[in-house]
Amino acid sequence: MPRIKLATLAVHAGSRADGAGEGWRATAPPVHHSVSYSYPRMADLDAVFDGREQGYTYGRYANPTVVALEEAVAALEGAEAAVAYASGMAAVHGALLGAGVGAARGLVCAADVYGATRGLIDGVMVPQGVGVAYVDVNDLKAVADALRQVRPAALFCEAISNPLLRVADVGALADLAHQADAALIVDSTFASPWLTRPLELGADYAMASATKYLAGHGDALAGVVACSAERSAALDATRRLMGPSLAPQEAWKVRRGLMTLALRMREQCANAQRVAFWLETQPRVARVHYPGLASHPQHSLASRQFEGRGHGGVRFSGCATPGAAGAHPGRCDEPGAASGQLVTPQPRARRA
Repeated sequence: MPRIKLATLAVHAGSRADGAGEGWRATAPPVHHSVSYSYPRMADLDAVFDGREQGYTYGRYANPTVVALEEAVAALEGAEAAVAYASGMAAVHGALLGAGVGAARGLVCAADVYGATRGLIDGVMVPQGVGVAYVDVNDLKAVADALRQVRPAALFCEAISNPLLRVADVGALADLAHQADAALIVDSTFASPWLTRPLELGADYAMASATKYLAGHGDALAGVVACSAERSAALDATRRLMGPSLAPQEAWKVRRGLMTLALRMREQCANAQRVAFWLETQPRVARVHYPGLASHPQHSLASRQFEGRGHGGVRFSGCATPGAAGAHPGRCDEPGAASGQLVTPQPRARRA
């Protein structure tokens, strides 16, 4: 897809035609705060409840403002559908459950992942009987071996890893996962649809913490999973029962943020590239993690997979201003002092 079209989609996708047919419509999607909805007849409400008619019944099930965001993200990801959650971690959990990860079939996961993701897997899912193997996803032979040994329901990776900014070869990982009858879940938080669309490369789920680049202003907490319509139905059924529903005000803020996604990502990538070049010349900087540098181990892969649109944000050692990664524009953060604390010292040392 031409990126100019993505930039246009970011502005218009998910617009709700309120007032259509009455001679007016809202140019900005409204916020629907209502938790319940009324119908002229009880039979109409029953028809919506059992799926014979489209509509809204209860906020935990669906909300027009949230649906507008889901439609927008699905369009940007090139997906049939998307399911929004109250946080990025709720989206991770939802995708894992939707893919069938459980006691019967486990998980192969990238060793370099967001600390809270590892905390969820080790602290919640493993005690429930889920078998997990962590692997360097840049070592395709090791991935194939792990898939063969574990026979998992899913392979989980990050398009650009948090915190070390390693780039996953999504197409190659999708082939390996599917050969093992497993789904590929890609956390694309640090890439966003501006850099890559994992579903087009063969992934089954593309999820993101919308708190970061999608919302872009540090004032909204949300997560989203894009996938096929069939897979989204399973995600939605689980979300309805577990209740990690996204609030309409948060959905509206993320949808608003999407309108400037292309502009923000273009500038952020350009600025990060300049900062990375400069940092690499500084004697007091021990290491610069940035896929846009020729010294990065996945530089060629990143340039090919991101098609020259940039390489995301930059990480380097020695930054001592704490803050959650990407949640606020222009802020430095130290991974070991933030989300990295959710990883035990041994894995943290191995991935440094």
